[in-house]
Amino acid sequence: MLLQEWFEGFHIRSIYMGCAIIGGAIMSLQMILLLFGGDVDADTDVDDIGDHADGFGFLSIRSMAGFLTFFGLSGLWGIAEGWGAGPVAGLSLGAGLAMMLFVAWVMSMLQKLTSQGNLNPQNAVGQNANVYLKIPGQNSGKGKITVSIQSRSQEFEAVTGGPELATGSEVRVLRMTTPNTFEVEAL
Repeated sequence: MLLQEWFEGFHIRSIYMGCAIIGGAIMSLQMILLLFGGDVDADTDVDDIGDHADGFGFLSIRSMAGFLTFFGLSGLWGIAEGWGAGPVAGLSLGAGLAMMLFVAWVMSMLQKLTSQGNLNPQNAVGQNANVYLKIPGQNSGKGKITVSIQSRSQEFEAVTGGPELATGSEVRVLRMTTPNTFEVEAL
């Protein structure tokens, strides 16, 4: 009976209202920062608690803000509908946990959309390229080639064991000799 009286009073409404306001404010602030280019990754503060290595940050700031917001809003709705303390608490916890899981799942899906964008020079092997700066013959010096790999035009140093290759010549990339140098041959 005492719990029911306390529930009907102002105190429990204040708790639900406070959760809704705090969670909503955090979510709004993150949305504003996202829209206007603020690069704040506050999730790193709490992610170590959740298993974030697989991209599913259950206890991230975003998911906690979602929990607080929906916990508070559903609690306020349950009180307004005249529900008792138990059903409102159950509804609030259920709605909060559901939103927490949903936000964590959405963020893990968004992380899978990112790409490294790293260029792998080894992908140039076997490709045709153009000589950018003449390549001295018989491995006596380096020139430069331009080759298209991974939808980008890249410049690399090049050597050849054959005759000198003039600027503008078309060549085939044979192998990588160092991380930025390739052996080529005339086509």
